[in-house]
Amino acid sequence: MAQPKRDHIIMNEREIRETLIGFVSQIQSDYPDPGSVAVVGIQTGGAHLARRLVSMIRDRTGFEPDLGILDITLYRDDIALEKNQPIIRQTHIPFKVSGKVIVLVDDVLYTGRTVRAALDAIIDFGRPRAIRLAVVIDRGLREFPIRPDYIGRSISTQSRQTVRVELTEEGKPRDRVIISMED
Repeated sequence: MAQPKRDHIIMNEREIRETLIGFVSQIQSDYPDPGSVAVVGIQTGGAHLARRLVSMIRDRTGFEPDLGILDITLYRDDIALEKNQPIIRQTHIPFKVSGKVIVLVDDVLYTGRTVRAALDAIIDFGRPRAIRLAVVIDRGLREFPIRPDYIGRSISTQSRQTVRVELTEEGKPRDRVIISMED
């Protein structure tokens, strides 16, 4: 019989906010021309974080970078293995991708399969100058050679553990990152 899960908070809302502020500083340092950068969030958590990043960049620089939202469902390599009908969310890339530096945003990096699918999807929109990856949590256990450029926190996990980034935009009372593990 499976043991109940235990939740542990590994990042609180202040730490998540500081992570995003750090991303903004790093992006500005790497790409001082904000017009050369576009921020694309992977549905769903990455989309919320991308909106926050764009707002923070605007507040800091006075310039609002392009914002895109990306659903990677149809690009997944495991879609044929799904027993249930996949949920397809909105993709909205209202700018030319070609020539831009795309900051791809996701909440948790695990196997790398989601990011691989996102790279394929972005390339369908054009040829960016570069794609950089920003993640709040890098939990390791990669199956693809994917490495984030901007990382909030790297943690060591086991495959039987779950890492969730909970955000107020999703109806949660506060932002936090939780790791669940079986006893």
